[in-house]
Amino acid sequence: MMSTLKFLGIAGSLRKQSTNKGLLRAAQAQLPEGVTLDIAELGDVPFYNADIADKPASVQRVLAQIGAADALVLASTEYNYSIAPALKNILDWASREPGNALLAGKPAAIMSAAGGMGGSRAQYHLRQVCVFLDLRLINKPEVFANAFAGGFDAEGNLNDANIIKLIAQQMEALVTAAKK
Repeated sequence: MMSTLKFLGIAGSLRKQSTNKGLLRAAQAQLPEGVTLDIAELGDVPFYNADIADKPASVQRVLAQIGAADALVLASTEYNYSIAPALKNILDWASREPGNALLAGKPAAIMSAAGGMGGSRAQYHLRQVCVFLDLRLINKPEVFANAFAGGFDAEGNLNDANIIKLIAQQMEALVTAAKK
């Protein structure tokens, strides 16, 4: 009997109709049997501050989700050529656990939906952060989606068959990495 792999999706955008959350929902729909993907809620997570001695409940909740996950799926829009602050913030919180225990060696995939080049600049910046955090990134396939080219509906759901196919391939690659 195969055990279930648990993935955690983290979207940097906090908007209700976020296309990056739409990418994560598409990833949920493309998972092979025996794999689940929960989506973390970051809207109530405060900015990291070393002066906060007791982690707020919202931080504890997401850190527990990260700790329980076999792999992460990071979806970031692009803000001013960089990563969405909410995503960077939760990675900062997680990295402060003793020995970087929540992130070190954990497989992860990156995807993005944004204007222009689909968030490519944010992804490359996020890759730099992930290298320092010792996350094990899936390199291919890369998933970039132009959020304004008609590939998403008004609710932020992905309807572009080519991007959906890339996401399915990326999830298969992440499953392989998580099983190692």
